[in-house]
Order: sequence, then C-alpha cells, then structure tokens
Amino acid sequence: MTMTEVRQVRRYTVVLTPDPEEGGYGVLVPALPGCFSQGGTVDEALANVREAIQLHLEGIEEDGEPAPEDVTPLLALVPVPTPHTVAAAAAT
Repeated sequence: MTMTEVRQVRRYTVVLTPDPEEGGYGVLVPALPGCFSQGGTVDEALANVREAIQLHLEGIEEDGEPAPEDVTPLLALVPVPTPHTVAAAAAT
C-alpha cells in the first residue's frame, strides 16, 4: 500500500485595493501580517497573492508554528476634515 499525500486547503480573506496612479491592484491578507502582493488585473492579483500566501505559510510551517486562522476584516469609512475644512471651521 502506498501513502498518499493529502493537502489541506485553507481559505484566506484578501483585500484588493485599486492603484489609481499605477493601475492594477494591491492585495493584502489581514490574517497574515506582512503577506501582500499586487497585479495588473483582479485575476492576476489573486493569482499572485495565492502564491504569496503559499510561500508565507511554508515559512510559518518551517518555523514550527501553526497556520493562522482567517480573519474577517471590518471596513469602515472614517470622516476626516481636510486642512481647508479645519481652517474654515476655525474662522467661524
């Protein structure tokens, strides 16, 4: 009887951010600090971050650490006054 290698499939939430200056997308993985990538299209960015996650998890495994569980990021819109708004408010 031969041993068959069984690979576990993990799923991680990623955040894609459009890059208006360069084009394409930056991608980060909230559950894996320091794990990020980029790509010219959404598909390319997802393929690239998949590879980055695999390499990141290999490093974690080599360090003898368990793979982190996924986290669901909480996104919020935070109003911040611009210097113009602050100056106008101070004048009134």
